[in-house]
Amino acid sequence: MKRCLQVVLVVFLIFISCKKNNSSAMENDDIENVDSNSAVGTYGQLSVRGNKIVNKNNEPIQLRGMSLFWSQWMGQYYTKETVSWLKEDWEVTVVRAAMGVDEGEESYIYRPEIEKEKVFRVINGAIEAGVYVIVDWHSHHAEDYVEEAKTFFSEVAQKYGNQPNIIYEIYNEPLDVSWDTVLKPYHEAVIEEIRKYDANNIIVCGTRLWSQRVDEVISNPIQQDNIAYTLHYYSSTHKQELRAIATLAINADIALFVTEFGVSEASGDGVIDVSEANIWWDFLDENKISWCNWSIADKEEASAALYPGASGTGNWSNDEITTSGKMVKTELKEKNQDFK
Repeated sequence: MKRCLQVVLVVFLIFISCKKNNSSAMENDDIENVDSNSAVGTYGQLSVRGNKIVNKNNEPIQLRGMSLFWSQWMGQYYTKETVSWLKEDWEVTVVRAAMGVDEGEESYIYRPEIEKEKVFRVINGAIEAGVYVIVDWHSHHAEDYVEEAKTFFSEVAQKYGNQPNIIYEIYNEPLDVSWDTVLKPYHEAVIEEIRKYDANNIIVCGTRLWSQRVDEVISNPIQQDNIAYTLHYYSSTHKQELRAIATLAINADIALFVTEFGVSEASGDGVIDVSEANIWWDFLDENKISWCNWSIADKEEASAALYPGASGTGNWSNDEITTSGKMVKTELKEKNQDFK
């Protein structure tokens, strides 16, 4: 009887081992079989070299795409179909899943499984479409949720860390808190957790004052590989003075990623300054800075790309796209032509 149990145990262990190996092989095949004409198929594994994000051949690249709105309030757009439509019709090379962490009772802190599954749907859609995906811890108070962030990003890294599509954004927009004593220690704690399972994919770190004071990183950067820093702007509010701050960081060999910007005022509403929006796009192009526009949402505000009632599965007609959406879509299709 004892020998029979031993045999059963051995067979079971072999079965588990084969299952794990087959699972890994399937995941690796997914990477190898990605469309060679897609952004991920072309650029492959991204990394940071100096002040640039580079492709698998160490050549500087620039991603351009769209951010989804807070997941708890615009969850209808967290679908594979939306990601596919953005890739095929808007020609994005990156999407951003902005998981709402702590705003309202529907956020991640109160219902983690529901919000997490929304983000996973977007990640799966991005992998299938061959575009990069920013996994965004969308909070203004992330230092209050260090353990929750570590738990979430640990799961993401274990589940998707072998996929070159993944970009981690571990703090969306800090408020007026110290880089040295609050933000850097927070980032280092979350980075340590991610790197247990994913040694390679880029991690983007939020900076003080709604991710604008990237210059404060210069004297005290994070001593890790493949780290970039978040720069956010709204072109009708933030103008040359913010570009000057960004230039200081760039000149100090700091890599920036505009994970969120709008062509509206900083409120997300108000006027659209077309001239200033174009100045910003020229600045980002000149410095090879990647970007995501805020946002795929049908909220009644100037920064929303869609009018109220637009479908959560794409197929948007021109009449369903706002002034902001049309501006950004035109920019995407003009600049991302290599991935038609």
